[in-house]
Amino acid sequence: MPITHVDKDATALTMTVVAEFAASVERLWNAYTDPRQIEKFWGPPSWPATFYRHDVYPGGRSQYTMTGPDGERSSGFWEFLAVDPGRSFEVRDGFANEAGEENTDMPSMRMTFVFDSTDAGSRLTTTTYFPSAEALEELIGMGMEDGMREAMSQIDAVLADLASFSAELATEAQILDDTHVRVARVIRGSVEDVWRAHHDADLMKRWLLGPDGWEMTVCDLAASVGDDYRHEWAPVAGGPADGADAFGFVGELLESDAPHREVTTENMIGLEGPGTVNEMTLTPVDGGTLLSIVVTYPSAEVRDIVLATGMTDGMETSYARLESELAHA
Repeated sequence: MPITHVDKDATALTMTVVAEFAASVERLWNAYTDPRQIEKFWGPPSWPATFYRHDVYPGGRSQYTMTGPDGERSSGFWEFLAVDPGRSFEVRDGFANEAGEENTDMPSMRMTFVFDSTDAGSRLTTTTYFPSAEALEELIGMGMEDGMREAMSQIDAVLADLASFSAELATEAQILDDTHVRVARVIRGSVEDVWRAHHDADLMKRWLLGPDGWEMTVCDLAASVGDDYRHEWAPVAGGPADGADAFGFVGELLESDAPHREVTTENMIGLEGPGTVNEMTLTPVDGGTLLSIVVTYPSAEVRDIVLATGMTDGMETSYARLESELAHA
């Protein structure tokens, strides 16, 4: 059991939990900042979590839903108040509805997570600051301490699993629910470089090509929130895709918080019906930058049709080119 100490202070309205791990601070930090990893231990074993958003930077936000053994669902959020990379972060933690909106009928709490090195590995000190004695009593009574003990008992297995989150892995698509898919890959490069690669038209035309045999003929970027963008591709004459139809996508920039997060709509040119919403988050990790894109589809049917096109393989080919471009920049 990683937890070594729990202290509840009714006067200070705090609960402090200390846990120790036979893993480096860097490895522990990555487990908390990578949505693929934290969702494997944030909820108790009988209430696993799915993270739909996890933006570890000041002003960022996380949204997650835990699902119980009988299908019950409980959602929550974090608002990141401060982040000292590799050392600590502070959040406002609260309850939410399934849309991620705060449930103001329940209290929210301030939480700090402090990561320290030890002779045996690392230590995590989590302190929860309750807004009132009533809130402390209510949340402890709901099983908050027991839930944390159960959840943190799963971390050691995640920390030991290096292969599942290696920078050597190809692009992976993970179905989160009927309409949400998370696409993730570690890109060898800094957050700033990966962000620039998505906002420099000349650079995008060199790497955002999918399978061999295509060229990007139009790369009109959105400069500000509310602007439209347009991307088009055509087969290279005499290449392996020669004879295929040209295609493209249009959309609108909905949110931008450089160099961490961007949200866009996406519709295929000439295709009727609703498109997707794509939420891209860039997070620094060992080996480079974790690029995570959560795609919201209009239906499970559309989701499956798109995944069956080989979308993930095409993205992997593009991201491999991106790494090569960054390596030779």
